Amino acid sequence: MAMAVAQHRESSSSGSIDKHLDAGKYVRYTAEQVEALERVYAECPKPSSLRRQQLIRECPILSNIEPKQIKVWFQNRRCREKQRKEASRLQTVNRKLTAMNKLLMEENDRLQKQVSQLVCENGYMRQQLHTTSAATTDASCDSVVTTPQHTMRDANNPAGLLSIAEETLTEFLSKATGTAVDWVQMPGMKPGPDSVGIFAISQSCSGVAARACGLVSLEPTKIAEILKDRPSWFRDCRSLEVFTMFPAGSGGTIELVYTQTYAPTTLAPARDFWTLRYTTSLENGSLVVCERSLSGSGSGPNPAAAAQFVRAETLPSGYLIRPCEGGGSIIHIVDHLNLEAWSVPEVLRPLYESSKVVAQKMTIAALRYIRQIAQETSGEVVYGLGRQPAVLRTFSQRLSRGFNDAVNGFNDDGWTVLNCDGAEDVIIAVNSTKNLSGTSNPASSLTFLGGILCAKASMLLQNVPPALLVRFLREHRSEWADFNVDAYSAASLKAGTYAYPGMRPTRFTGSQIIMPLGHTIEHEEMLEVIRLEGHSLAQEDAFVSRDIHLLQICSGIDENAVGACSELVFAPIDEMFPDDAPLVPSGFRIIPLDSKPGDKKDIVASNRTLDLTSGFEVGPATTTGADASSSQNTRSVLTIAFQFPFDSSLQDNVAVMARQYVRSVISSVQRVAMAISPSGISPAVGAKLSPGSPEAVTLAHWICQSYSFYLGSDLLRSDSLVGDTMLKHLWHHQDAILCCSLKTLPVFIFANQAGLDMLETTLVALQDITLDKIFDESGRKALCTDFAKLMEQGFAYLPAGICMSTMGRHVSYDQAIAWKVLTGEDNTVHCLAFSFINWSFV
Repeated sequence: MAMAVAQHRESSSSGSIDKHLDAGKYVRYTAEQVEALERVYAECPKPSSLRRQQLIRECPILSNIEPKQIKVWFQNRRCREKQRKEASRLQTVNRKLTAMNKLLMEENDRLQKQVSQLVCENGYMRQQLHTTSAATTDASCDSVVTTPQHTMRDANNPAGLLSIAEETLTEFLSKATGTAVDWVQMPGMKPGPDSVGIFAISQSCSGVAARACGLVSLEPTKIAEILKDRPSWFRDCRSLEVFTMFPAGSGGTIELVYTQTYAPTTLAPARDFWTLRYTTSLENGSLVVCERSLSGSGSGPNPAAAAQFVRAETLPSGYLIRPCEGGGSIIHIVDHLNLEAWSVPEVLRPLYESSKVVAQKMTIAALRYIRQIAQETSGEVVYGLGRQPAVLRTFSQRLSRGFNDAVNGFNDDGWTVLNCDGAEDVIIAVNSTKNLSGTSNPASSLTFLGGILCAKASMLLQNVPPALLVRFLREHRSEWADFNVDAYSAASLKAGTYAYPGMRPTRFTGSQIIMPLGHTIEHEEMLEVIRLEGHSLAQEDAFVSRDIHLLQICSGIDENAVGACSELVFAPIDEMFPDDAPLVPSGFRIIPLDSKPGDKKDIVASNRTLDLTSGFEVGPATTTGADASSSQNTRSVLTIAFQFPFDSSLQDNVAVMARQYVRSVISSVQRVAMAISPSGISPAVGAKLSPGSPEAVTLAHWICQSYSFYLGSDLLRSDSLVGDTMLKHLWHHQDAILCCSLKTLPVFIFANQAGLDMLETTLVALQDITLDKIFDESGRKALCTDFAKLMEQGFAYLPAGICMSTMGRHVSYDQAIAWKVLTGEDNTVHCLAFSFINWSFV
């Protein structure tokens, strides 16, 4: 009996296990089964139900497993894969945070030492004030941040050079990790998890200095190799040549280096440096590259060419690169220069005395470039149009270098100034020896060209945000550029029958398409292709596209980047431009001369629209007069350089055309600058429509008041008729509202957003549009019929009709209302207003 019960229990237990197995709760897979499932997972991590059933049929070893169990296995496998990736990611983040924490702790220790030192100095100075008279000067109270003057030894003596190198190393390390310089945080560059690094500038020391430290996922030797190749990342570096190199102790090297840098504008000479560069390893495994200027007359390979430069001084500077556990490096960068500001006009001296400018151009640029290379190496960056990152970087460097060559016009590059007596506002220079092809491919050489002609000029801008101006120039090219000139430059670079496009007239449609190629990690520079749409006016090829393509870099469009230079540089290219395509760059450079006030954000919002309509945005009502006054004090220098290939027989004609074109561009840029200037939108300063016109708020009040007076109803809601809100509501009104002058040939002086959209124009171009141009024949007749009635009773209703935009598109409207706009003081007629109701493009 007991045996029967035992057999029954065993049978029940076995049946229970079979039941659990059938229910899919307990399944053990053999190694062969797991291998088969892994093969399928590698091909398809999430197979469908049909695919799982097919798998069971095709693999006999899986025949005893239910499809539901197969589904559960794949779910668990995907979950394990996700956990593995997340664990790997967290380990990487942990390593980075550990290294960054170490960096921040070292920075904190350095700041504590600096505070202690300042406290001691403060106590000492207090004691001196009690024990000495006010007229006594104690030399021991001099600030420690003043860099001591060193006696330079003979550069031809290796022992002397080694002594200089060791002193340079000591002084550099005291700046990089010590308290030799009173560092303060770079404005607008707070350290954080998403920051590239920690940035600081000097507060009070001789010359200008900047410092950066950050974490980079590259090995120290690779970082040192990149940073020593300064022309690859420092856009203002024209050339760097190592004249002498010999070994030093501990596997280090000493080099004598001659460096030339470009001048940023046409108003100042370029700089050169004669330096000693010392590369060595420290006992803790860190790699150091430090540098300082040498006394003497070392001037490089061409003393005559060096006469165009002002010799500047590099105070002990360099790079400290420390390896991190688990890979990567911590890097400290110090740039300390004396740029000899005395040699430039007084108005430009802030540019040469600003540590912020040095930080943006050199220190921050170096760290960003290394981070960019690191991300490209790891495959984190993906670029468009199938171009390799190195090729795109080369394009950016060639555009920047070509523009700098044009601005500086060095004699040893073949540039010669034409007929410049110093009185001309536009400088014309010619280069008959410039190699345009930039390639070893003979088929792409441009031997028929006579050379390159450059028209360039510099001017001061008052109270114009450089980033905002460059963004507008980039997005609204039709406001300043001439399509025919672009077509000339593009066709001049194509060897062939139609080398000069005057033979084939072209109409520009006004459209431009921006196609991004790549950008840097913080989007401070963008490389893109611009397509300008055009069509031939000749009857025989009216349907042939005459589009123009430009390769363009745009940088410095972040309004919060203190001291950053803003640039827009472009060059005509072929539609399928090869990697070695010839480039003749032209463009704009805007450099701030003064630091931006902290309250400027209250006046110019960082997310403002870039259309000229922003000239009518209502600023904050709390803006004070002091704020407006401070915004008026910002200045910047604008440099324009346009290059034109020419045939030798057409040099004089091209020179005249280039001078006139650059003057036209300058005039257009001035108009744009006036429109986007903060003084044009701040109520405290007074928002102006155009010179001699009333304030925007005043005109809006006149328009609404006159509408109510003549038509007996409100144009806006009654609760909107208060102060600045009236302008805002009128600006965003759904109907197109336009105002035209009362002249023999009426021209438009104002339009709201809907009006500008309907006419497909901007506020600047609006003033060139006459009233008769927007109506078709029937519309003009209706207007002439009702014009007497309009002037007699003050308003008139115009029937539904068709009008034309500036782009030639037809616009229909259900009704138009016209009324006289009266001034508020003496009720005289200021202008005529039109409201187009329910308009739409046909």
